[in-house]
Amino acid sequence: MNRLDLASSCRRLFLDERRWARRATAAISVPLLAIGLWADPAHATTIERIVSPGGIEAWLVREPAVPLVTVDFAFAGGSAQDPIGKAGTAFLMTSLLDEGAGDFDQRAFSDRLDRKAVQLSFHADRDHISGTLRTLSLNRDEAFDDLRLALTAPRFDASAVEINRAQILSALRRQQTSPTDLAALRWWSTAFAGHPYGRPVAGALESVPAITIDDLRTYQRRVLARDNLKIAIVGDIDTATAKTMLDRVFGALPAKAELTPVESVVPQGVGQHISVDLDVPQTVIDFGCPGIARKDPDFFAAYIVNDILGGGTFSSRLYREVREKRGLVYSIYDSLLWFDHSAVFFGSTATRADRADQTVTLVDKEIHRLAEEGPTADELTKAKAYLNSSFVLNLDTSGKVAGLLVQLQLDNLGIDYIDRRPQMIASVTLDDTRRVAKRLLDGGLLFTVVGRPGGVASNVGGPSGAAAPALAAPGGSLGGPVGELR
Repeated sequence: MNRLDLASSCRRLFLDERRWARRATAAISVPLLAIGLWADPAHATTIERIVSPGGIEAWLVREPAVPLVTVDFAFAGGSAQDPIGKAGTAFLMTSLLDEGAGDFDQRAFSDRLDRKAVQLSFHADRDHISGTLRTLSLNRDEAFDDLRLALTAPRFDASAVEINRAQILSALRRQQTSPTDLAALRWWSTAFAGHPYGRPVAGALESVPAITIDDLRTYQRRVLARDNLKIAIVGDIDTATAKTMLDRVFGALPAKAELTPVESVVPQGVGQHISVDLDVPQTVIDFGCPGIARKDPDFFAAYIVNDILGGGTFSSRLYREVREKRGLVYSIYDSLLWFDHSAVFFGSTATRADRADQTVTLVDKEIHRLAEEGPTADELTKAKAYLNSSFVLNLDTSGKVAGLLVQLQLDNLGIDYIDRRPQMIASVTLDDTRRVAKRLLDGGLLFTVVGRPGGVASNVGGPSGAAAPALAAPGGSLGGPVGELR
């Protein structure tokens, strides 16, 4: 993770759950033309399940027309595996994986990557440590060696650790005056009080200084292992070479991870309004409630309901009612988010201080109205068409394709998911969406309001606070960390 990446990541610490093409950023990917990949099933590019001689599995899409290779991967773990009292361990560790490895210190390793135009990046979220390698196919051998060294022999030199620690702490201090960060922090710490998901991914001002080099090495050894690893390979590489690469890069990792069990959890605080005074021009409003798991039979109905309500289009109900008709905000959105141990419906907006109370009231009213009345037939038809077309059009780079393939593996959706997805959307009926809208949205919301919140008063412990769900919820894994490409 270079200096610019680290600074940028720190500024978005509490927004990672809102992002989903989290690794498709400034890389050397070029268009793969999704229409040629999957828009026409009769001529679809094949996703191959390959297994190396050493038993390491990956999904492969071969694209020899583009002289690039992208390798995306993810280890189960993430910030949920941070030691107690040392939140931010996973984040600091990932920032250092490309800051020196093997015999190469930070400068030498960076020069090695730059000389061959190799893009190597790592990321921590609540449930996973993920990474991306992108290289020209003619440089792939050296690039594979670079990735192997980063994963199996990171140096964690004291000088690099302290530089990255200082940058993270600087970003954390800046967040103390950011309404966007404070609203997200307060929402997640309230919704997941006492649970690892309630801790900030990058840590806190009191926890980051306590992280030692031994903590980083212990985390790396416990989490970066072969049995909790998902891999996708896209680009100019044949099956035999890809299998050899898997053993060469990942074969020296420990066979089994040593993960601390994490309880399944239902978000708390439904019905609460939490206001935080901050002298800034805009007031930020976050809102949310328990979501619907990725493996739940109602997921696609909920996904459509979410899109109709505020899933990102200019025709969504919240955009139309809150922005277009009343001009209260510039933008507003909501998302369905799923994690290994929970599921969340989450949204956000920002407005002038003197309009905060009106905005909160209107958002609450529109969500309640959709819960009571459900979508219309016209809204259902338009949402289905949008979700089908946008899915394919977003798979326009090797990075996005590889990211999707890793996500499908994390969610255990099957290698044929892309073929099955249109029918799963088509099979959702109007009655399904009306029933699921009530299930998803009828229980109330947790609001956090940061800025000069005007008439929005805190009601912590209010009418719904006493009835908030307990932390421990029955059942096992609830799916992956985020959403799917639109």
